[in-house]
Amino acid sequence: MSTVTFVGIGAIGLPMARRLVDAGHDTTGVDLLPAARERASAAGVPAVSGLGAAPPADIVVAMVATPDQLDALVTEAIAGGVAGQRWIVMSTVGPESVRAQAARLTAAGAPVLDVPVTGGVARARTGELTLFASGPQADLAAARPVLDALGTVREVGDEVGTGQAIKVVNQHLCSVHIVAAAEALSLAGALGLDRAQVLSFVEQGAAGSFMLSDRGPRMLQDTDVEVASAISIFVKDSGLVADAASAVGAGTPLLDAARDRYERAAAAGLAARDDSRVIETYS
Repeated sequence: MSTVTFVGIGAIGLPMARRLVDAGHDTTGVDLLPAARERASAAGVPAVSGLGAAPPADIVVAMVATPDQLDALVTEAIAGGVAGQRWIVMSTVGPESVRAQAARLTAAGAPVLDVPVTGGVARARTGELTLFASGPQADLAAARPVLDALGTVREVGDEVGTGQAIKVVNQHLCSVHIVAAAEALSLAGALGLDRAQVLSFVEQGAAGSFMLSDRGPRMLQDTDVEVASAISIFVKDSGLVADAASAVGAGTPLLDAARDRYERAAAAGLAARDDSRVIETYS
């Protein structure tokens, strides 16, 4: 069993940290937000406000939201000393960010694994996430007891950055599928149909998707539905996809249309709301 510092115990990070506790790993959460630490404590995950307050750890899991937050975290960590730790970056930050931060950490004595995850809050709770794991084989093997507690590990390559590249493709599809579900359910309403009934019919057929089944019910609720993943996350993620595509000259017209919807939602004051609220851009 490992001693783990888990940085970022938000909607998806907290159930992941809880899975590690249940698996027997000595896990401490780190989050700047008092409310996040209170929720963690109530869930049986001890939590502190910063890395400096966490006990010494064998493994640091980074589940922060943005490349800038990862940069700040690594800067703080290196200042306090990281030699002998193993870092697992599970945030969605893009290939360039993870490679840059891995170079800094490795130079300071901490090997790095690039392991973004997909599956959402529901699968985080059940330990059924999919993990796109890239990095040196020896480091992946050493981290498997922690990774296996979170879901199914897909070893995708020896180079840090490969996991993030695959997550970019994943987020392209997620971005488009959420907006497609919102547009379709809005169309159902415009046609005078019972949207909940339509959802129950079509999700079982060829038009079904994880995002339709997962987000669809929340789309039929109100603005203040529980936040599982915020609009702001998909503003960020769709931007990462667009940047990665631009860097290699790949056209992404569907992604661009979906990204516009998230940006409209954010501009309408919905950035902190659940990403299902993108449906409100069709009102």
